[in-house]
Amino acid sequence: EVQLVESGGGLVQAGGSLRLSCAASGFTFDDYAIGWFRQAPGKEREGVSCIRSSDGSTKYADSVKGRFTISSDNAKNTVYLQMNSLKPEDTAVYYCALDLIPWGSSLALKSYDYWGQGTQVTVSS
Repeated sequence: EVQLVESGGGLVQAGGSLRLSCAASGFTFDDYAIGWFRQAPGKEREGVSCIRSSDGSTKYADSVKGRFTISSDNAKNTVYLQMNSLKPEDTAVYYCALDLIPWGSSLALKSYDYWGQGTQVTVSS
């Protein structure tokens, strides 16, 4: 059974940093993509960043470019999202998701079939 477990969320002040982790299990790491998504109250879930295992290609939403960095540690079956210069508008529940049949780098929700439980990120002003 595929399992994705997020961790690292919390409360930080504007301008601060957090590193989110997504520990994946239940599948063989070969060619896959893991994406980070977020959802604020009353808003639709949106793509933040993703990374593909085959070539390490990444994609970022315009709103986080230059502030967030996605990376992977295949030996630990873990993907990270380093979030710097956090803003109050970054406040949301952050989810990681797995796409076992990747096509390039996609931030479309429909591309992902397996989801973690989410971790809360709150940025105070």
